[in-house]
Amino acid sequence: MNLNKKSLVDFIKLCQRVLHVSRKPGREEFLNVAKITGLGVIIIGAIGFIISIGAQLLSGI
Repeated sequence: MNLNKKSLVDFIKLCQRVLHVSRKPGREEFLNVAKITGLGVIIIGAIGFIISIGAQLLSGI
């Protein structure tokens, strides 16, 4: 039980360290991340759509 308590304390200290170092992104950085994330979602959706259309075409043959 002592090992679990030590692990938990170490985890909490690590979380505090990360929160202390982290910062709120600026407007430009946020917009860049949002654009890249949106582009990734669109690309993955397009790939899924193409695979779906291909599967439907192949099942009809």
